[in-house]
Amino acid sequence: MKKPNYHILVCNSFRLSGEAQGACNKKGASSLLQYIMEECNDRGLDVAVSTTGCLNLCSQGPVIVVHPNNFWYGCVETEEAIDEILDALEEGEACEKYLISE
Repeated sequence: MKKPNYHILVCNSFRLSGEAQGACNKKGASSLLQYIMEECNDRGLDVAVSTTGCLNLCSQGPVIVVHPNNFWYGCVETEEAIDEILDALEEGEACEKYLISE
């Protein structure tokens, strides 16, 4: 298997019981998954997209993490926010507007 260039983790607030019930899920993280995958495909980005359990940054959710860059983004609530993050990724940069840690 060829390793993708990027791995985008989307906090979906899964708990040990397997249920998505936290802040990121309630703020619409799951509805962004399909958009992220389609947009990466349209842009020709070699990306794997995965959901995660709670990343413990509930007040800044939805949270996504881009590896191998280790960019952590918060308050990613819209398709426009995803577009800005992917634009920066294509340029090899962080999207400062949503960056919460790197």
